[in-house]
Amino acid sequence: MVQNKWNESDARKFEGLGELVYRSNLIGSDRSVCNWGGGNTSMKTTVEDFRGRPVEVMYVKGSGSDLATMGEHNFTGLRMDDIRPLIERESMTDEEMVAYLSQCMIDASHPRASIETLLHAFLPFKHVDHTHPDSIISLCCADNGQEIAKEIFGSRFVWVPYIRPGFTLSKMIAEAVAANPEAELVLMEKHGLVVWGDTAKESYDRTIAVINEAESHISQKQSGAKAFGGEKVSALNKEERHKLITKVMPAIRGAVSGEKKMILSFDDSDDVLEFVNSEQAQQLSQVGAACPDHLVHTKRTPLYIEFDPTADNADDLLQKVETGIRGFADDYQEYFKRHASEGDVMFEPVPRVVLIPGVGMVTTGKDKKAADISAALYHRAIAVMKGAAALGDFVSLSESESFQVEYWPLELYKLSLAPPEARFSRSVVLVTGGAGGIGSATLRVFLEGGAHAVVTDINIEGAEKVARELNDTYGAGRAIAVKMDVTDEAAIAEAFKTAVLQYGGIDHIVNNAGLATSSPFDETTLKEWQLNMDVLGTGYFLVAREAFRLMKQQGIGGSMVFVGSKNSVYAGKNVAAYSAVKAMEMHLARCIAAEGGSYGIRVNGVLPDAVLQGSAIWGSKWREERAAAYNISPDDLEEHYRKRTTLGVNIYPKDIAESIAFFASDAASKTTGCMITVDGGVPAAFTR
Repeated sequence: MVQNKWNESDARKFEGLGELVYRSNLIGSDRSVCNWGGGNTSMKTTVEDFRGRPVEVMYVKGSGSDLATMGEHNFTGLRMDDIRPLIERESMTDEEMVAYLSQCMIDASHPRASIETLLHAFLPFKHVDHTHPDSIISLCCADNGQEIAKEIFGSRFVWVPYIRPGFTLSKMIAEAVAANPEAELVLMEKHGLVVWGDTAKESYDRTIAVINEAESHISQKQSGAKAFGGEKVSALNKEERHKLITKVMPAIRGAVSGEKKMILSFDDSDDVLEFVNSEQAQQLSQVGAACPDHLVHTKRTPLYIEFDPTADNADDLLQKVETGIRGFADDYQEYFKRHASEGDVMFEPVPRVVLIPGVGMVTTGKDKKAADISAALYHRAIAVMKGAAALGDFVSLSESESFQVEYWPLELYKLSLAPPEARFSRSVVLVTGGAGGIGSATLRVFLEGGAHAVVTDINIEGAEKVARELNDTYGAGRAIAVKMDVTDEAAIAEAFKTAVLQYGGIDHIVNNAGLATSSPFDETTLKEWQLNMDVLGTGYFLVAREAFRLMKQQGIGGSMVFVGSKNSVYAGKNVAAYSAVKAMEMHLARCIAAEGGSYGIRVNGVLPDAVLQGSAIWGSKWREERAAAYNISPDDLEEHYRKRTTLGVNIYPKDIAESIAFFASDAASKTTGCMITVDGGVPAAFTR
């Protein structure tokens, strides 16, 4: 049952528009009541206009916002005296409606009003709530839903057949409610619920009460019955599921990234497994979307993979996934051709949801947030199908109706509100030594450019701190921290698996893990030599090799940037071990570049010098050792390095980060096997 979350002491803190925000946030806080981004709320009140005159205004949710998180600035105020006469019209196109409502706004800075503004305006109630509750949509998506509604609500409801939101539906609802004095709610076929009240609390309470009436009835019908016809396939245990899906997700990502790269999410929650493992999953999943609001994020149907983990192996699943995605694309293109009008532009013809029996669900999107939204909405679809199947047969919009919503200009307008994509949008970067100065600066530059990040470091506390800062700044889920010792082959493989499970794959790696030692050559011990070789040589090799394998499997190219040193080309005094391995790094990068070209994998190097700020290396014994080599005080080292550059500058972590980002970006898409110095100009280190 849905919980009534109204708290009177909290509610008393708000008045006017603030009370509407409070009510809306409560409704949106439970996704079984209202989908992400869906639903709308309103209130009618009196305010003073810009001349101080009292005017009746309706505040309604603005287009593109989410009830759970919206504030006062997300609502649009419209003059009711301008809107009410519209109900006398016989018809009104969407374009006419949008243009008219824009003239009714009390403040031009308000967002465009909800698609369903007239639904709220035409109902003569102070407070109106429109939601998409699981139990109500189950009822409205059952083939016998109207008859079941009579059993539950008697004469207290109005049923309206499915019509796409707009003027006609709004007028139909208003007239039906006016014709039924007992009406307390509206059930919108294949769509959702509308209720109202004289107060905000009355409207909210009715929403919850109506939902729970339907929920109680559905629960009785489900009692003793096997969900979705019972289990057809048994789920693999969690360890086996994750082992299998990490082998498959890079191939999925490659297959769905033909036109634009996608970020993936994986979900093996209990309700997902109950559905994908069931007898009816394949048939139910292909009926259509559970709610019009789902379509832009989930498409009309998911891709269902016929997979039996007791009979099929990982290679079988890879083949089935790749074949399935190609087939989905062909079918989607035909679907688009059947229904497209002049001017329609097809979305990427790839699935947003992939269902795999025994394993779980993979969702795709332009970023992690979008992939997670698709997953969240499909959780709601599963709940709806479960309820509808318990009542009768699950039904959905027709193919034509689905297309008219998916490519509806008013729905596409919401997508246009998203910020434009940046140079690293849709990509994932893994940075070694991510807790350090250069590593963390590099991560910030990538995330400023829209990337998702895997922050790896042997110092997991430092990596977690950086990841938290990145998520706080750029959005939840944009970065994860993984402990990784670059000298441990198994740890590296595990870190890459974690990255795949989180995002589906990797597009860029920055080999940046570092250390430095300084000794006269004849005092250089084998232990010191081996330490440099292990971290800066073998470590860079192991990380690059794992990335190379993954990038090959994705089949969408990729880039690697090796952070070398001025010493990669300069024979430094008392640093034979460090300099020799740094030189080896650059040659390793060139070797990988030579092999990676045919796979679209680019490999380049950045050669910094004397980056003291934020560096763990320079905070260690290395500072004293280098100062001793130049016979100066450690405190004078930074000034010494500045003076020896031809430009007379110090080098900072962001300077290195920007060069790394250049090599990883499309601006360097035709550059590989190259290196660039970022040292302020040290003539002895000029490449030649």
